[in-house]
Amino acid sequence: MFLGTHTPRLDDKGRLFLPAKFRDRLAGGLVVTRGQERCLYLFPMDEFLRVAENMRNTPLTNKRARDYLRVFLSGASDEIPDKQGRVTVPSALRQYAGLTRDCTVIGAGTRVELWDTTAWDAYLQSNEQGFADQSEEVIPGLL
Repeated sequence: MFLGTHTPRLDDKGRLFLPAKFRDRLAGGLVVTRGQERCLYLFPMDEFLRVAENMRNTPLTNKRARDYLRVFLSGASDEIPDKQGRVTVPSALRQYAGLTRDCTVIGAGTRVELWDTTAWDAYLQSNEQGFADQSEEVIPGLL
């Protein structure tokens, strides 16, 4: 499970040092793709295959599902971290997420999210109070 917040930087070649605690899980390969709120999702390969299998069960007659699948999968790139634990983030995905040098990497359970630090700070600021004030069940059976 991926947990925590980390602040690595992109180098001039668009490579990112993965947080040390995530490296073992991602060493065998990962898929990076567009995520919601203009972040990037990084899935371990086996988790991405599970997600993709679930997507196969969506009806092709559902336009919203087709649109989602097109955007999600067309941006996907399979990557293998190098020996230093760096992974290349493709240029098109860096543009999508507005990534500059300063990045924030968060553990989001079964995936990692990669954010531009300014965007992450703004997102957290606009959502943290709502989280703290939540008085009803958002995810059934969670708490």
